[in-house]
Amino acid sequence: MQQNSIARLGSTGISAVTDLGRMGFYLLQTIQGCFRRPFRFAEFMRQLNFIGVGSLVVIFFTAASTGMVLGLQGYYSLHKFGAEGMLGSAVSLTLIMELGPVLTALMVTGRAGSAMCAELGIMRISDQIDALDCMAVDPFRYLISPKLLAALISVPLLTALFDVVGIAGGYIAGVQLMGVNPGSYFDGMRTSVTNHDIWLGTVKSFVFGMLIVWICSGRGYFVHQIRGVGFGARSVSKVTTQAVVMSSISVLILDYLLTAILI
Repeated sequence: MQQNSIARLGSTGISAVTDLGRMGFYLLQTIQGCFRRPFRFAEFMRQLNFIGVGSLVVIFFTAASTGMVLGLQGYYSLHKFGAEGMLGSAVSLTLIMELGPVLTALMVTGRAGSAMCAELGIMRISDQIDALDCMAVDPFRYLISPKLLAALISVPLLTALFDVVGIAGGYIAGVQLMGVNPGSYFDGMRTSVTNHDIWLGTVKSFVFGMLIVWICSGRGYFVHQIRGVGFGARSVSKVTTQAVVMSSISVLILDYLLTAILI
């Protein structure tokens, strides 16, 4: 019994290390594919439309609701200390440095990341990726690198949209509904938000965009080699769920690490 437990523990450890090395090599090949010619501009634009334009609606409503909640909660907390004039500062800093990049990444993961994983997983189990290899077509340049480039552009732009809409939502809740002075709202935001704060949020959005494509597309690409998911239609559903969970947890962990390092 004890020997079997040790064997299972060793097997799990070896599988985890192997998977980590495989994913690291996968990321390097994806980055290299971005510089190989010919560049697939049409596929890049299709992915830009899918990841960026297709996520506008969910980002808009998430940002608006988040900003309005921040406006109400911030007013409730600051009113106790007679500091309602700092509402603009609190809302803008919270959105730009933390909630904007994180919630944008989570929304993009749920909407676009899951689709990437399922698409590549289906292509793998139906031997379409193997067919590309047989035709001497680089699958990274052909399939994955355009997704990475599109995410590196789309996620920061979506984060900027999230920040703007969220600040507007905070203005509606705090100024229009709760009666905060509009001049103090914008003046607090102007005096408190620095270039470093904007830079921090931008760096996070770039890193999160790369992380989403790396994990979600990688899990789908290696669906046939992942331990415990099997092979077939059911394996695609399992690995898609796994990719979304892993990406979401990784975004939250990396958010703390980047904040601790860069703040």
